[in-house]
Amino acid sequence: MRDPRTKTRGLALGVSLCAVAIAAGLQIQVANAQDKPAATPASAQAQTNSKAVYYVDFRARTAASYGHAFVWYGRADQKQIEVAGLHPASESVIPYIIGHVLPVPSETGKSYGDLDDDYVTASYRVYMTEPEAKRVFAYIRHLQATRPLWNGAIYNCVAFIQDIAREMGLKVPGNHWMYPEDWVNRLKEVNGGRRYMSSPAVAQASSKPSASAQKPAAPARQTAAVSY
Repeated sequence: MRDPRTKTRGLALGVSLCAVAIAAGLQIQVANAQDKPAATPASAQAQTNSKAVYYVDFRARTAASYGHAFVWYGRADQKQIEVAGLHPASESVIPYIIGHVLPVPSETGKSYGDLDDDYVTASYRVYMTEPEAKRVFAYIRHLQATRPLWNGAIYNCVAFIQDIAREMGLKVPGNHWMYPEDWVNRLKEVNGGRRYMSSPAVAQASSKPSASAQKPAAPARQTAAVSY
């Protein structure tokens, strides 16, 4: 017959070993959970938003008169396009004629042909970050809400997008009596083809020739270039 005390000691030892094993297992599970942080939908969305690229595209297109200037703006990774441009609030030619003498009621959204690339004669797109876009887009909407009149001499479609360019910190031609096509091309020229609102050096660096391109060409190639 076994000693009851021996049986009790054995039972206590077994219980202790089980407790140790359970505790060790719990510690391993906690460690694994700490090693693999869960990605929440909110954090994933924030990461996506931080990579979003916004833009303002200064555009000119043909029209029955001397053309029209306007802007596209939005996100480059989305198909939706917002349009802002100043023009008389009519499809009749009469307000255009009167508007070169007296101010006439205006509209500041898209007009016929603004979304058709076949009519485009000039385009200059500038990219920006999300904080920059919030400020610039808010300014565009402010212009749309506070410019109820169009006048061909005082404040026309070119003057409207020129204000947007100034708000973005771009150099502007400073003459809103230019043809829309000429003005947009001049805007790109005076800014050196700058592609980024806050980092013009990025575009300039990418446009510089590489080191291999700067190396002297072989004599045979030089001779061919001269003879051409």
